[in-house]
Amino acid sequence: MEKQAEWTSDDIKYMKEALKQAKKAEGIEEVPIGCVIVYQGRVIGRGYNRRNIQASALAHAEILAIQKASKKIGDWRLEGCTMYITLEPCPMCAGAIVQARIPKVVIGAMNPKAGCAGSILNLLQESRFNHQVETVRGVLEEECQVMMKDFFKSLREKKKK
Repeated sequence: MEKQAEWTSDDIKYMKEALKQAKKAEGIEEVPIGCVIVYQGRVIGRGYNRRNIQASALAHAEILAIQKASKKIGDWRLEGCTMYITLEPCPMCAGAIVQARIPKVVIGAMNPKAGCAGSILNLLQESRFNHQVETVRGVLEEECQVMMKDFFKSLREKKKK
């Protein structure tokens, strides 16, 4: 069920919001991944990578945004929401997206090393699950990729010193 939807002006608008979250992660020397969840035209959940700060493998941008969005609407089901994420979700986050019943995910850059929305696997559109997720890929892809590349380049330079 590989389905690629077309971009909208909202996709660009909210991916810019996700990029702002990624910049927060970068500001605390975390891998710059950002996420927002939108419901009825409003951002109800935000998250950015905090694995090192929280010393937790669970502190991914998507997981943190899902927790905030669920609390905001008072339900673990995030039906009617759209998630905007700067980097393709990993297996854990893709699973959480399916479990939260998020109907649509908009992705900035793909993640060929760990991505589970089409790069390595496509858990979001696995037909054997009881929920599949519409995906939009490549929204503001260059900005998302450049942020990641610059972060890791800077990290390698720091390690050389």
